[in-house]
Amino acid sequence: METSPVGGTIVTPVRKRRKFPRTALTWVAVTPFAAWALARVAGLERGSLPTQLMTATPYAAAGSLVPLLIAAFGRKRAATVVALLATTALGFSVLPRALGTADAASGRPLRVMTINMLFGRADVTTIMQLVREFAPDVLSTQELTPGAVSDLDAAGLKEIMPHRVLQAEWSAGGSGLYSRYPMRALWDLMPPVGHQMPAALISVPGGEPIEFVDAHPFPPLGPQVTGWNEAMVAFPSTSPDRIRIIAGDFNASLDHAALRGVLARGYKDAADQVGAGLIPTWPANKRVPPFITIDHVLVDQRVGVQEVSVRDVPGTDHRAVLARLSLP
Repeated sequence: METSPVGGTIVTPVRKRRKFPRTALTWVAVTPFAAWALARVAGLERGSLPTQLMTATPYAAAGSLVPLLIAAFGRKRAATVVALLATTALGFSVLPRALGTADAASGRPLRVMTINMLFGRADVTTIMQLVREFAPDVLSTQELTPGAVSDLDAAGLKEIMPHRVLQAEWSAGGSGLYSRYPMRALWDLMPPVGHQMPAALISVPGGEPIEFVDAHPFPPLGPQVTGWNEAMVAFPSTSPDRIRIIAGDFNASLDHAALRGVLARGYKDAADQVGAGLIPTWPANKRVPPFITIDHVLVDQRVGVQEVSVRDVPGTDHRAVLARLSLP
């Protein structure tokens, strides 16, 4: 306040400082993770982009701790409650994959290996080294080309795994099953959706034969998401009369409602069972390390899982998945 030379006083108003919108910013931090948790738990992802984003749920679960701390330290009660619910939901969706335990060894042993060969470019020497070391009874291959078939046989696969049901193509569409044991093609088990997905009846010694499906749906990119969903629905349910196993590149993670729908039809994810469900399988051999898990071995609930491991194979953008199982 100061005196005016012509009389009176001049009153200078006190400017109020604009309050920092902390509450609004807190909700800006919390809301995306709350929406992600709701979509994950309720299976609400629709369309190509949301479906692709859902594979990042393990990272969203870890990231959800940040807005929770922001809300808690800012003493925003409502936001803290919502953030806590989101973190809890995401955590319960993700953490069990790292906490599984191996089943007691019993029953007929079966070793399964699956590898996406990236247009047949996967290093044959490394694949054969894994075949000789791990000794799989069944080898499930995706993106299998006629050239890769010849190279694998020339490297010795024909002698080690002489039985095969192959649908090789000079594209990403080829697939093939190799086995140590006799097997018969089941051409009607899978409808023609997605890439080639051969199925076979395999005569495993010591009991009833098993049915095996080589999985490779289209990736959920753009309009292909429709075919991806159709393939997920088309995978056969388990049967009380026959043990079924589905292994390959599903182009899906356990955070996708479509893949969880397959599991709900009587399957379990082998890696998830033994605490290896968060080991990423794609993209391999890139400047960035693998960060999502889309290659799986799904087994009938009656099948025991002893061990699941993941191995690098040069020349392909997928890692090989190796599973030791026990059949009833």
